[in-house]
Amino acid sequence: MINPLFLAGGLSVAVGGLALLLFGSESRVEKRRAAVKRPAVKAIASAQADKALRRKQIADGLRELEKASRRRATLRSRIEQAGLSATLTQFIVGCVAAGLLIGLAAWVESRSPVIALLVAVSAGAGLPQFALKWLRKRRIAKFIANFPNAIDIIVRGVKSGLPLGDTIRVAANESEEPVRGEFRRIVQAMTIGLTLAEAVERMAQRVPVAETNFFSIVISVQGQAGGNLSEALGNLSRVLRERKKMKAKIAAMSMEAKASAVIIGLVPFLVVGALYVSSPNYVSALWTTEHGRLIAGIALAWMAIGVAMMKKMVSFDI
Repeated sequence: MINPLFLAGGLSVAVGGLALLLFGSESRVEKRRAAVKRPAVKAIASAQADKALRRKQIADGLRELEKASRRRATLRSRIEQAGLSATLTQFIVGCVAAGLLIGLAAWVESRSPVIALLVAVSAGAGLPQFALKWLRKRRIAKFIANFPNAIDIIVRGVKSGLPLGDTIRVAANESEEPVRGEFRRIVQAMTIGLTLAEAVERMAQRVPVAETNFFSIVISVQGQAGGNLSEALGNLSRVLRERKKMKAKIAAMSMEAKASAVIIGLVPFLVVGALYVSSPNYVSALWTTEHGRLIAGIALAWMAIGVAMMKKMVSFDI
């Protein structure tokens, strides 16, 4: 006969072993899963935090650059952006000399001090500013056209293992002007002790366009948070080329409107010139008589308003 105590003990051991087999193994499996899962969760959280940090840095950089772009450019900075080697004093002296010479020629032709004064002020203040604006616009357009090529040089150098500073030196030697000059200024700024981010930010201030702002943000974020620089610069180069294509499409689509505006603006002056050639005495009344000068002044004012409105209508920017 089996002892009841031995039977009860055996049943207890069997039930305990079964419970350990069913529940204890699951807890060990869950612990192992949690141990394996924990580093992955930490890595995902770290990657999300890095992305959030990058977004915040990019947003802060865009806000700073937007504040800087709102500041009105000084005459000295516009002279520098136009690529002129003249100083501020030399430019002002040149403006005054041009105004005096053209005003003297107008006085000799019309013998009217009022007309000579108006022509001198317009020529001394308006003509040099127009020329400066045209030179600045042309230099910036040439910079934008050659800037993606310089970024491609930097990308190839970084992919080949060269430091970023060395690739910028290579771009400064192989790029075309005015990109070459701006990158040489970056190299010179780093030579005197500035960081790369500070030197690139100064370039963005000297050439205030979206392309240099993007480049400054990429370099700044790279210096603060790290990351794949070659991929970031490659994406930037692609974006800049797409912007260039879009600008070319917009220019082609608006060319007809611009040509019409130029023709409309030139027709009155061409007509007056043709009439002066055929009948000088008939047209010269516009600037030899009081009523003629009044009518000519009103007509020029209306023409200026019309030209400004047409220019506003046909000017596009992205």
